[in-house]
This record gives sequence, structure tokens and C-alpha cells, in this order.
Amino acid sequence: MSKALALVVVLFFMLFCEICYGELRVGFYEGKCGLTNVEGVVQNVVNTWHIEKKEKDIPAALLRMQFHDCFVKGCDASILLDGFISEKTAVPNSSVRGYELIDAIKEALEAKCQGLVSCADIISMATRDAVVLGGGKWYDVETGRRDGNVSLASNVNLPAATISVSDSIKLFASKNLTQYDMVYLLGGHTVGIARCSLFKDRIYNYNNTGGPDPSMSPWLLAELKERCPRISLFFDNTYPLDVKTPSLVDNSYFQEIQRGNGVLQIDQQIALDELTKNIVDDIVSDPDFYTKFGEAMVKLGRVEVLIDGQGEVRKSCRVVNEKPFIFGGFH
Repeated sequence: MSKALALVVVLFFMLFCEICYGELRVGFYEGKCGLTNVEGVVQNVVNTWHIEKKEKDIPAALLRMQFHDCFVKGCDASILLDGFISEKTAVPNSSVRGYELIDAIKEALEAKCQGLVSCADIISMATRDAVVLGGGKWYDVETGRRDGNVSLASNVNLPAATISVSDSIKLFASKNLTQYDMVYLLGGHTVGIARCSLFKDRIYNYNNTGGPDPSMSPWLLAELKERCPRISLFFDNTYPLDVKTPSLVDNSYFQEIQRGNGVLQIDQQIALDELTKNIVDDIVSDPDFYTKFGEAMVKLGRVEVLIDGQGEVRKSCRVVNEKPFIFGGFH
């Protein structure tokens, strides 16, 4: 075989393998489902749910879902699997929402191109579209992920609201994310709410002092005392994580934590700790927050992904394609 022919064969093989197995890249699905624009299908369903179903909290729901998925066994949609002891049943995931929206997107895509689009990619694309609906800026999503087939509550190890800045940096580093990525990703708290039980100790008994967290502004302390009474037997109220524009994806979250208005302990501490304070200061004065937030989301989407024939593309995001009789992660 001549060198020229050998080169042609190698190039053909590389192209063939990319089509069959894929790699994580922008535009992975282009031309693979006839004339169907896969990302357009996702966007249309997200828009429909946002407008017709009046679900205005989609940005917060999907940002939380993607983070909780990617930080446990990587971005493999394991959080979507049903099961008696699946990730869904773990306490930190009890407030994760948006499963029905992902189901609707999957159904729409299966009708157009059966067995092509992974649930893991759907999460990433839908989250980006939700960020745009929330006032954020479009960012190009890399696709080509495969779905995992293991989902166990025992694998869920997510950073607590009380984690120290240094420990949080170490945890993010274990996912190949820098402290800059960490701070920008915490900016996802620009939308969403938290239950009083997650931060009540900051109001009434910070570090067992019997008093409030001294880093909290007097204004926020008064607000939270009214919303979160010391004793509440039947209700666990909620409060916005961004006290200024809780429904918009913007950098006001960072402005507010500079003023002592961080609701969660980790939120407040990144504005005070020497390891991250300068990053927060830079974000507040940087008009390009939206672009850099999108870049951090893309990096999050690369965490421990399954590609090149690993995993599978689920027919339903809630169950694996083959169903061995194993309790927990398999259904």
C-alpha cells in the first residue's frame, strides 16, 4: 500500500470513528439527524416550558441539576436514573428539579432521531438555553457525551454550604476546575433559593457562639430573622440566594456578597477569604462576566465525561437500556 493511500485510509478511519463514537466538541450532532437541528429542538422545548407552562425558575433548576450531576461520577446523567437508592434519593438532591423537562426534551429528540442524543448532552444544552432565558449570554456547548448506567445515593458527595474556601478549592481541583472556575460557578447562585435549614445557624448560633455570623450585614440579618424564625416546627421557608435580582443571571450576586449579603456561608466567605477575594472583586468590575461564566460552565461540562463508545445513549433518561436485576442504580 502506498503512503498516500495509507494516509487516506487513516483519515477515513478517523472520520468514521468520530461519526460512530464521537468526541466532546461543539457541533457534535450537526448533520447526524438529517435536517433536524438537535440544539434547536432542545431550545424550543425549553422555551415552551418557560413560556407556556410558566416555569420561570428553569434557569435555577437546571444549573443546579447540571452541577449535581457533573460532581458525582462526572457529567453522565446519572442523576436522572430512577431507583430505590439512586442519586435522586440522596438528601443533597432532594431539592433538584427539572426532571420532567428533560423527559420532554428526550421525547422530542427520540421522535426525530432515535437513539442519537444522550441525556447527558441534553442536560448541558438545556442548561445553556435556560441561562439565556434568565438573562445570561449564549455560550457554545460541547456535546458528544455518553450516558452512565450507575446511579447510587452513596456516591453523592457534594460540597456543603458550610465548606471552607480552601476545602472547596481542593474539591473543585479534584474535578480539574480552578479556583477561578469555582468562584464563577458559585455565581450560579445568582438565581435560585435556599431553605432556611441550610443557613439558620448563621442567624442564631454561628460556630456555636449563640449569635449571628458577624460577616452578615445588619440588613440581611434582619431579613433572615423575619423569614426564618428560630423555631419552626412545620415549615422550612426559603430565601433567594441573590437578594437583589434573584430571577436574573447576572453578576449582582457578587456585588451583594461584597456588601455582606451572602446567604450561604460559602457564598459570603469567597468575598472575604484571601484565596478568592480578588477574584470576586475582579468579577464585580468586569463587564464580561457573562462570557466567563459561560466558559466556566463549559469546563464543568467536561468533568469525567464518557465518550468514544463508553456508556450508552439511553432511550429513556430515567432507565438504562438494559435492565439487569440489581437494586439501586439499575432500574
